[in-house]
Amino acid sequence: MHCPVRRKRPTRDSDFSAIVVPSMYGSGYLDYTVETHASRSMKVMDEFRQHDLLCDLVLHVTYKERTVDFKVHRVVLASCSAYFRAMFTSSFKERHASEITLRDVCPQVVGRLIDFAYTSHITVGEKCVLHVLLAAMRYQMEDVAKACCDFLTKHLEPANVIGIARFAEEIGCTDLHQSCREYINIHFNEVTKVDEFFSLSHCQLLELISQDSIKVLCESEVYKACTDWVGWDMESRAQYLHALLNAVHIYALPPKFLKNQLLSCPILSKANSCKDFLSKIFQDMTLRKLPPPPNRGTQLIYVAGGYRQQSLPSMEAYDPKKNVWLKLADMGTPCSGLGACTLFGLLYTVGGRNLSLENNTESSSLCCYNPMTNQWSQRASLNIPRNRVAVGVVDSCIYAVGGSHGPTHHNTVERWDPESNRWSFVCPMSVARMGAGMAACGGALYVAGGYDGQNRWDSAEKYQPDTNTWQQLAPMSTIRSGLGLVCVNNYLYAIGGYDGRHQLSSVERYNIARNAWEPRASMHCSRSAHGVTVHQRRIFVLGGFNQQGFLSSIECYCPERNEWMRVTEMPVGRSGMGIAVTMEPCVQYENLYNLYTSIYLVNLLVPQYCWCCLNSWNNNSLSPRLQIINSALEQGTSSLKNSSEEQEMENYFHTFYGLINQRKVRKVTSHDKKLMVTRHSPCLRTEMLIIAHHNTGYEEEYLATAASLWKSLNRSRG
Repeated sequence: MHCPVRRKRPTRDSDFSAIVVPSMYGSGYLDYTVETHASRSMKVMDEFRQHDLLCDLVLHVTYKERTVDFKVHRVVLASCSAYFRAMFTSSFKERHASEITLRDVCPQVVGRLIDFAYTSHITVGEKCVLHVLLAAMRYQMEDVAKACCDFLTKHLEPANVIGIARFAEEIGCTDLHQSCREYINIHFNEVTKVDEFFSLSHCQLLELISQDSIKVLCESEVYKACTDWVGWDMESRAQYLHALLNAVHIYALPPKFLKNQLLSCPILSKANSCKDFLSKIFQDMTLRKLPPPPNRGTQLIYVAGGYRQQSLPSMEAYDPKKNVWLKLADMGTPCSGLGACTLFGLLYTVGGRNLSLENNTESSSLCCYNPMTNQWSQRASLNIPRNRVAVGVVDSCIYAVGGSHGPTHHNTVERWDPESNRWSFVCPMSVARMGAGMAACGGALYVAGGYDGQNRWDSAEKYQPDTNTWQQLAPMSTIRSGLGLVCVNNYLYAIGGYDGRHQLSSVERYNIARNAWEPRASMHCSRSAHGVTVHQRRIFVLGGFNQQGFLSSIECYCPERNEWMRVTEMPVGRSGMGIAVTMEPCVQYENLYNLYTSIYLVNLLVPQYCWCCLNSWNNNSLSPRLQIINSALEQGTSSLKNSSEEQEMENYFHTFYGLINQRKVRKVTSHDKKLMVTRHSPCLRTEMLIIAHHNTGYEEEYLATAASLWKSLNRSRG
């Protein structure tokens, strides 16, 4: 008869890492693991190799009439090399051979690979990395090959990237070759200045410039690269110039630049067919017969400044394809009521004002943002400050129209020439306009609506730079100030605005040929002082203001279907911001915040699995809206959708939806009142949510709550 034995919980001995499960019937088991067993065994194998013990293979490595022998264990080579594994486990004659010869490979490199096979460690000088990579690819040692590729990728520069790309292509290293291509695309202008660039064949150059993924501020950089390449060896390369020019987006060249090339480029003077080809295109430019040029690289919507209780200094970019926001370099000074445009790939902001409780200063600044460097710089200032100014580009010049300075509302117009970096006055408008809409179309500027301090306008007028004159157009059907005006397919769209009583959702379209306005589908939301731009032939409307406050919503309009579609939210609701479209920034995204919908995330180093106790949120100290959020979080994510406070949730909970959808927040149990936050990252980083949602007006409460959560996170680390 067995004596009853009280069962014990499985125990783990700290010295031996063994799990012992006792049993009164003899059916227990021992589970034992030595974490260092594999490394210790390989260390012993390496000692055997060093002392020529139990070795069953000799490698004769020959290189340039020199032979070096290595005594090894074939099982070790087979364990980390697919090449040797196939050799020793298949029907090759080397399967049972005691000696094998490796030809045309450096013995020192083979020695490094053998050392890695035994020790899992390799150290290679910078000059030898290519040789080690070649051998690792040949003998299919993937870990070493990846390490070499990572090293070379981190050390790419304009002077070596073309050579490394060729090498990677020759040995079939697709990952490294792709990294080189991406580097060349991003640093195209720098790469075209080094000697290696001029060693490209005409086929290689043609393939390179035919990609729309290359990132250049202006197509003139691509054109110049082609003519410089031809000029390197004019006699033999002139025959390829026409084919290269066909791959350049000639219609995207600035007309002044093309005119100068036709007059003074020595290469064109020796290539009559190419000169005739470009002359025809320049004639089309003069007559405004311009097909929409394709864009190089991904185009983003940039949002600069704006107003929300005070002027904002922020700069963000929205990628409609990925539905992602990027946080970029702030402007030097907070600014709202500014205009924005792009010229030669650079983004310019014009005028505006810095308005806060302590300050109200109108601006005459012209600031330039370079997406290649993610940096701002100053250009020549306007002749007079202009708040709520309208901005447009015609013939490679920036125009600033109307605006206000204190009680004065302007009808004056200024033009900025990038070559001279000077502003000059041109013919004024017929009336003063602040908050007008302006768009460029067919080489002319169109202005509609606005406010002169007493009257809001439905009038519209057109400026012809060639004659420096304004022409009155048919008035809009609705009075509008704070509207948006854009040109799509040679139609002008007047969108939203304020009529003196209400913000507007209505839209009307101007037919240039008929000089008439016609109604189009209204937006989902009324708004004024919003941002409007065109991206991929669709109209995007961002933010603005209406009776409900500052808006963060974004809508998109399809002209072909005459339909509006809700898109997403801005990181912060605002009005009076500058909007423009240009290439995506050439900076590492790891240095940017990804702003998903309306979330601010701050990096925080914590363990990969971090427990955040919601008890640290003192419900009594929060506003009613925050209490709703806290209660919903404690009850679990399902209550976010089923709460009776549905409208409140719609406005304030998408922050948490974004966290749940984008950052893998997983509810454990409502009883524990805990959330497990995980992020799949090799550096074990997670993000902490700073709750500073823009629609509530409770920023201080949100930040205080975030600070409490931060302390809780830090406590969990201990």
